[in-house]
Amino acid sequence: MDELISKLLAVPEQLQTYFSQLSLSRLGDILVYQPNAPMLFSSGLFFFLFIGFLMIYMSLRKNTTARILYVTLFSLYFYYKSSGIWFLLLLFTATSDFIIGEAIGDARRLWLRKLLVTLSVGINLCVLGYFKYFNFLYSLVCELGNEIGYLIGNSTLQSLHYEKVDIFLPVGISFFTFQSMSYIIDIYRGRIHPLRRWLDYVFYVSFFPQLVAGPIVRARDFIPQMYKEPTVNRAQFGEGLFLILCGLFKKAVISDYISLNFVDRVFDAPLLYTGVENLIGVYGYALQIYCDFSGYSDMAIGIALLLGFRFNINFDSPYQSATITEFWRRWHISLSSWLKDYLYISLGGNRKGKFQQYLNLFITMLLGGLWHGASLRFVLWGALHGISLAIHKLLMSCFPSFKTVGSEMSWVHRVSGVLITFHLVCFGWIFFRADTMQIAGEVMSQILFHFHPEVLPQFITGYTGVCFLMLLGYLFHFMPKPVESAMQMVVTRSPLIIQVLMVVLAIFIVIQVKSAGVQPFIYFQF
Repeated sequence: MDELISKLLAVPEQLQTYFSQLSLSRLGDILVYQPNAPMLFSSGLFFFLFIGFLMIYMSLRKNTTARILYVTLFSLYFYYKSSGIWFLLLLFTATSDFIIGEAIGDARRLWLRKLLVTLSVGINLCVLGYFKYFNFLYSLVCELGNEIGYLIGNSTLQSLHYEKVDIFLPVGISFFTFQSMSYIIDIYRGRIHPLRRWLDYVFYVSFFPQLVAGPIVRARDFIPQMYKEPTVNRAQFGEGLFLILCGLFKKAVISDYISLNFVDRVFDAPLLYTGVENLIGVYGYALQIYCDFSGYSDMAIGIALLLGFRFNINFDSPYQSATITEFWRRWHISLSSWLKDYLYISLGGNRKGKFQQYLNLFITMLLGGLWHGASLRFVLWGALHGISLAIHKLLMSCFPSFKTVGSEMSWVHRVSGVLITFHLVCFGWIFFRADTMQIAGEVMSQILFHFHPEVLPQFITGYTGVCFLMLLGYLFHFMPKPVESAMQMVVTRSPLIIQVLMVVLAIFIVIQVKSAGVQPFIYFQF
């Protein structure tokens, strides 16, 4: 804890050193793509660029076309700083679906509309499949070929050998692909009209606040805001600033610190730690992934708000959920609602009987797990949530006392429901975080058979900073909504000079954390 405080006190001196070392040649290196240092919202470079960007942006607020062009160019540069030349893939996706979207809007025959939407979905899934699943499918083909070769005595098939192909995964490819697919499907379903300017569609797909890690923004929510003159009143500025500061604290302080100083160590070598330390490591990862992902979403929503765009909330205190159904209404809301609207409902939803509904839930979550990665661990994670959702639906249909959300329960049932749901989710996080099934098995084995609770006092003494931040993180997470709203009002109603000082403090913290080594956002890999 003392080390953490001393680092924060050293911020002003490090800020001065940062500026003194910022030569023109170094600046040129910083502004080009660096594979080992993609631009993050929590990086000092982004904040400095954003301040300059914002000044020009507000001067263009009355010229819609110039403003859209300016933001699009900045968004493409932002993605270039994240994935290099692969910003061209983003342009390919946008151009392909823009053309197909126009064609669907103009088509009058149903068979042609179906053909076009199938073409769009096929192109998007092929692109996504190549970058995310090629090696997985390649390994399966080789293994299957070996088995068939042994059965039929074919030496050629027996000699098939899998060698992993080095394929770069563009940051956020799943997010902008899903966003583009929702646009096409909504046109097909008649919910929106296609855009008629290519620039407008590229603006929608590439809008930088939500580009690389969501939230997934629907076209019907976003497009109407594109053509309005951006206005940011004091309340919006305060709300945006509050979200940015909260997101920065979650990501750069809580998530990164407990990850680097404890959680990663446990999941790298579970057998070196007792069961109680492994369990705390699982609790730590549950907090880490929440703070990391919701922190990014908070910053994305806050930054968009400063630009005059309002996004829907993406996380709503998910660990306060009393049922697994409620959890998925609070966790990564933009993805869970996307899976519901475009996958679950397309499979038939609850329209074909109870059994089919449960099967559709299972398939949806199974594919949701596969969306996170081509690995058995993610498939098991998705299957666990799919089975849990189906069981909860079954219990609700059989026993009226089982409710959907905690607000419908008595306080006793709600507390017990929160504890059960939280630990079910944490059990799933073991598979999500572990690098291999062996690691996942070792974590569970240590917790079940080598718990040793007597080491807890020694652990607290040795990891004081980690324990403090975990306690603080969970206290903030379970904070009542009125308290959170009151904190937001303090920021919103503060004088401008105080708000500026808050921004300066945020920059200080960003530079300090950067010097300590900022970790990429977890969901960049998805």
